[in-house]
Amino acid sequence: EVQLVESGGGLVQPGGSLRLSCEASGFTFSGYAMYWVRQAPGKGLEWVSTINNGGDITRYADAVKGRFTISRNNAKNTVYLQMNSLKPEDTAVYYCTPGLGDSAPRGQGTQVTVSS
Repeated sequence: EVQLVESGGGLVQPGGSLRLSCEASGFTFSGYAMYWVRQAPGKGLEWVSTINNGGDITRYADAVKGRFTISRNNAKNTVYLQMNSLKPEDTAVYYCTPGLGDSAPRGQGTQVTVSS
């Protein structure tokens, strides 16, 4: 059974930083690209970032480019999202997933709230 457990969210002031983690199990983590997606209140899922299975190729949505950094540790089956210079519009529930299709598994998510 695929399990994804996101953590690290919280309440932060604009300009602050958070580091999200996602621990995966139930599949061969090192064989999959991993994605972070987010869902803001009242909106649909938005792709945030991608990292390939080896960890040497990354991609970012324009909205987060230059502020967020995705990384992974295949020995720990964990993917990370370092978020700097946070803005109120980054407020959302953040999920990690090994796929972007409608049926791709996700965890329970971690809430990120950026507010003064």
